[in-house]
Amino acid sequence: MIAIVDYGAGNLTSVARAVSFLSYDCVITDDPAQITGAERVIFPGVGAAGSAMETMRERGLDDALKQVFKAGIPMLGICVGCQIIMDSSQENDAACLGMIPGSAKAFSDTMPSEHGDGFLKVPHMGWNGLDVVRSHPLFEGVKKTDEFYFVHSYYPVPRSGDDVFGTTDYGIKFASAVGKHNLFATQFHLEKSGKPGLLILENFCRWAPC
Repeated sequence: MIAIVDYGAGNLTSVARAVSFLSYDCVITDDPAQITGAERVIFPGVGAAGSAMETMRERGLDDALKQVFKAGIPMLGICVGCQIIMDSSQENDAACLGMIPGSAKAFSDTMPSEHGDGFLKVPHMGWNGLDVVRSHPLFEGVKKTDEFYFVHSYYPVPRSGDDVFGTTDYGIKFASAVGKHNLFATQFHLEKSGKPGLLILENFCRWAPC
């Protein structure tokens, strides 16, 4: 059973539909015991890091996820779930889960594009590419031409480059896929990214971390 963590963020049903489409059993839950007892855990999200962390603490989900991480159970973060695994986020000055050392930082519309074509538009919304910088089982079958769907104003900045597996160019290059041990997370929405997104999601459902 795959537990999809309900911490008050949106898009849970879309993720559940994608998992079910791949013929895997899943449940949307905010029960810490059900999460720590699951075979795999997905924590997606659309919303703000501060409110997400507040809800997680109220429901005891922060401790549950930390237990899952320590137990080596496969974990997948999506969008906000890719940001709150850092130590902190600039959004709401939120203290986060601290699974990957680093922070989530904000795009700014005063930030010049490194391509010299003006300033960044915030949020980063729409289809964009993925540059795989380190191999990972979840990237098996992903092509260089594949694109993924993004909607975000913040992005993860791991302290160590060893935790970055994929980057995306949005005028600046930012980490769009990060991971550590049994944890992997994407800033892009797997459930909205068509066949390439479903491929990564299916790879996660089969993944057996060492």
